[in-house]
Amino acid sequence: MAGCHPGHAGGLKSIPRHNMAFISVILAHPRHGSFNDAIAATVVHTLEAQGHEVGFHDLYQENFDPVLLTPELEREAFLHPDLEQHCREIAQAKGIVIVHPNWWGQPPAILKGWIDRVLRPEVAYRFNEGDGGEGVPVGLLKAKAALVFNTSNTPPERELAVFGDPLETLWKNCIFGLCGVPLVYRKNFAVVVTSTDSQRQAWLEEVKEMVGLFCPT
Repeated sequence: MAGCHPGHAGGLKSIPRHNMAFISVILAHPRHGSFNDAIAATVVHTLEAQGHEVGFHDLYQENFDPVLLTPELEREAFLHPDLEQHCREIAQAKGIVIVHPNWWGQPPAILKGWIDRVLRPEVAYRFNEGDGGEGVPVGLLKAKAALVFNTSNTPPERELAVFGDPLETLWKNCIFGLCGVPLVYRKNFAVVVTSTDSQRQAWLEEVKEMVGLFCPT
């Protein structure tokens, strides 16, 4: 499938499909049955209906350990098989979907730990020979596009005016941009706490439409 580009349906437009792909889907919300859970289920169902192979991980349900310990800082460190699987999947994924709530302008700690431990050197990026780590890293991820779905209880106008929408910068520039993913689209659903069932259903239809146009190579 070809890459996604700005266009209709909230910034995405469909590109003709050539083959199916492996897509990594990561959910980070502690409450089973949350709206984040519903978003992730919609994502997985839509991708599988398209014929994609999906690698889905609910970090809380899997009790993912977010703590990066000193031995893992080594480039050739031994990795626990579960962590090695995460690294292998994210390295081979042609597309990535992340689902999480906005907590203090950040992802939940378990997802931050996933980033620290999984998007490691020689998996997600590397520095050029002779670079001691002070330069600009070379992104290694094969994913051509990433979708990030967030939920928030802050109205969008206040999020942008008061807080500057830090998650936009985090995912587009600090994480996926650095790791070589050229196209990143993020959608925030707010205000969740006061939303009605019909509003949430409409949001899930929007998720379905956006994922239906999500087209990794």
